Amino acid sequence: MENKKALPLLFVVMFLVMVGFGIIIPVLPFFAERVGATPEQLGWLMAVYSLMQFLFAPIWGRISDKIGRKPVMLIGIAGLSISFFLFAISTKLWMLFAARILGGLLSSANMPTTMAYVADITTPENRGKGMGIIGAAVGLGFIFGPAIGGVFSKTSLNMPFFIAGMVSAITFFFVLFFLSESLPAEKRTMQNTDTKESRWKAFNGPVAVLYVLQLFVSFSLAGLEATFAYFAAARAGVNTTQLGYIFMIMGVAGAIVQGGLVGRLTKKFGEGAVIQAGLVISIIGFGLILLTNSFVTAAIFVTIFGIGNGVIRPSVSALVTKKAKGGQGSATGLLSSFDSLGRIAGPPIGGALYSTQMGLPYISGMLISAVAFILYWIYIKREQKSTVTI
Repeated sequence: MENKKALPLLFVVMFLVMVGFGIIIPVLPFFAERVGATPEQLGWLMAVYSLMQFLFAPIWGRISDKIGRKPVMLIGIAGLSISFFLFAISTKLWMLFAARILGGLLSSANMPTTMAYVADITTPENRGKGMGIIGAAVGLGFIFGPAIGGVFSKTSLNMPFFIAGMVSAITFFFVLFFLSESLPAEKRTMQNTDTKESRWKAFNGPVAVLYVLQLFVSFSLAGLEATFAYFAAARAGVNTTQLGYIFMIMGVAGAIVQGGLVGRLTKKFGEGAVIQAGLVISIIGFGLILLTNSFVTAAIFVTIFGIGNGVIRPSVSALVTKKAKGGQGSATGLLSSFDSLGRIAGPPIGGALYSTQMGLPYISGMLISAVAFILYWIYIKREQKSTVTI
């Protein structure tokens, strides 16, 4: 079956995309500093990428409903490659911003289109498994990417960007030659008979609550990512090398759970049960992080949080693509947009909370996850009402 072959290919594509993205993470601050960026400007340099993703992911999702998934994926991967090469040759701050804006604008096509592709080729009962496999690829890419970037940064600060550009270029040709289109022409015309209406259909009805739930989940995760290095250093004397190991352990555990368990759990219990369990585990993880007192406890507690947080996104994605009415690309694009909004708001608010009291980002994370849990029950009630009305 072609569908069975497509999922492993998508895994490779998203793994390579995220390796390319991850390669630059450990180098970006030093590279920006070299061309004269202040810490505030570095913050904007990182935020502008997420801002572009927030603005353009829904647009690319809709375009993929209209012209097919493959061309939009190729645009996204090509954009990523070009932005890395532009970054590598940048000598002034404005050039870095131009490269990041271009990269964010074009690469925002990748995630929603990949999720829409998964929705095209999977049955509703296997949707969670497909989304979990993509989540695992993203997680593993984030583990290997920064490690590769760290190694090659010793040669020069430009080298990781050239390598990221080459990895993205290889991914482009991999998609071009090996990945077939998942959305036939007749389905494209059906989904786009009224493009104006389809823009808003994705955010209509009970499913709108799931987008807000995803915003809260990504917001709390981004707040943790922005502050945990300081917290672990203050509480347990964790250094940068140990921190790398902690996030690697968390990433591997998350990838294993997403790649192997999410599909089975959603098939057996449904996406709703997995989302609720993930939120409960996230709340427990946030609470345990407050008790961190050594490298070992830091690694265990963050991994518990990571497992809980990691199962939520693929389950929400699967549920959204089942329930949304305006085309899979529109739905997944909007979901990516809400995800990006959480990643934009999470770090500065998490940082401000940490500055007030170092445990606040994790206490607020518990509260936000609890609100997300309540939101899921609001979604259930609305879904039941709409079903009764129909």
